[in-house]
Amino acid sequence: MGTTVIGLAVIAVVVIYLVFIYNRLVSLRNEFKNGFAQIDVQLQRRHDLIPNLVEAAKAYLSHEKSTLTQVMEARNNAVSAQKDAAKDPGDGTRIQRLGSAENLLTKALANFYAVAENYPDLKANETIQQLMEELSSTENRVAFSRQAYNDGVMNYNIFREKFPNNIIAGMFAFKETAQLQLESPEARQAPKVSF
Repeated sequence: MGTTVIGLAVIAVVVIYLVFIYNRLVSLRNEFKNGFAQIDVQLQRRHDLIPNLVEAAKAYLSHEKSTLTQVMEARNNAVSAQKDAAKDPGDGTRIQRLGSAENLLTKALANFYAVAENYPDLKANETIQQLMEELSSTENRVAFSRQAYNDGVMNYNIFREKFPNNIIAGMFAFKETAQLQLESPEARQAPKVSF
């Protein structure tokens, strides 16, 4: 009888431990998904500001239509990648595609800022200055949100990969996810705005 009680106690402890692992995996997955939701909000703000900036700059940059078109195409691609990633923030491929699209958008904006430097009237326009300042502020918010998301992903992946957690994660399809990374060192720098 004593052996049976000890056996049942051991089984109960193992079951409780497995439930703890499962619940911790769920918590960590929800934390990084919440982190992505914060990025999503900031990226939406960024994407909403860009058409206003391009529209305000059109009058000044009539000879630079290709630059404006490039910015809007990159923005539209980033919006599409953002919506796709929002469907499943745990899918590393979608997150990598979002990182690539945001990288291209950052490069297009940097090109826009470089072209804008050649137009003193554009640089002096209050609306343009305000939009560029808001965009710069949003870039900082995106960076902070991305850092929180990446920290959440790292914690989730570390916990998921530890033994015996990896067995439970495999049994219940807790898959590895990717951090949101920019592809080039140049893109890691915020766009430079100077008036």
